[in-house]
Amino acid sequence: MDSPKKIMKNIDQAKILKLADLVVYQEGQVVSKTLVQNPNVSITLFAFDGGEEISTHASHGDALVYVIDGKAQITIGDEKFHLQAGETIVMPAEVPHAVLAPEPMKFMLTVVF
Repeated sequence: MDSPKKIMKNIDQAKILKLADLVVYQEGQVVSKTLVQNPNVSITLFAFDGGEEISTHASHGDALVYVIDGKAQITIGDEKFHLQAGETIVMPAEVPHAVLAPEPMKFMLTVVF
């Protein structure tokens, strides 16, 4: 019998987890862990050291950022937003956006295409 197809990877299933524990800070780096990647959706966990960023770019999907730990500065178009742990924002498809960590921060990025 074939085993069921796993859609999510790099994460335990049927187990209680803390998202913040699934990705670790590394000095001077952006660390990512992909949980889902397919033509319809992408879910990735990120840990940014303070001062690290993803420069301005656009995506073909709506991108939801959920801040898990620390603080984030999100730029969408010409507007800057300041988020802290527990807050979320959607970066609309095709609109230029950027992510900056003014301090170490972790977030989950979900992109729906």
